[in-house]
Amino acid sequence: MAMAPQARRAGRPRSAVLGRARITAAARRIIEARGYPALTMSALARSLGVSPSALYNHAASKQQLLQWIQEDVMAGVDSSGFGRLPLDDALRLWATSYRDVFARHAPLVPVIAVLPVAGSPRTLRMYEDVAAGFLGAGWAEEDVAAAIIATESFIFGSALDATAPLDIFDAGEHAARFPAFSGAVARQRASGMPSAEAAFGLGLEALIAGLMTRGPGGPAASRSSS
Repeated sequence: MAMAPQARRAGRPRSAVLGRARITAAARRIIEARGYPALTMSALARSLGVSPSALYNHAASKQQLLQWIQEDVMAGVDSSGFGRLPLDDALRLWATSYRDVFARHAPLVPVIAVLPVAGSPRTLRMYEDVAAGFLGAGWAEEDVAAAIIATESFIFGSALDATAPLDIFDAGEHAARFPAFSGAVARQRASGMPSAEAAFGLGLEALIAGLMTRGPGGPAASRSSS
């Protein structure tokens, strides 16, 4: 009796193809679960089920991995308002989207905040949009970088605050000794808005109002030019 021909194997490989997107996602998972120190090339290779040598065929170093992560995360930040909206509205859109992205990926804040931008064209594009927005609004060139850095510092801090425990400011048994602060915390909690959201909204508006005094016609700009 003739043997039946063997079924042909499917062309798709049994394991997912190793590539930049898969490697980046795995590296992000390690950092978000266990922190930046846990991200090593050997740990990443194990999480992907490949040998370190196979990983090095795609990612030359840990630094390159971090640049890929930076590019991936920054894709969610919206800087499209600059040049299209008034500067204050563009800042609100940018800062809110930036904070929301990093609130979802708070463990990445200490990594991205100190990572050089030269390896991330997407981050550089964002900064270009923001800088062009300030310049287009008439800002002095020497003030633009400081304004961006100050705003970004507030954004990163707010992103970390968004992940803090809800009772972080509860004085507990010491509440009676510190009535002003404890009362303010209780009153804010009674409003129903999470403290991190209230703080971000208030802080962002205060920051933008202060920045606007540096623009053309603002009192700070007038004093510096006199």
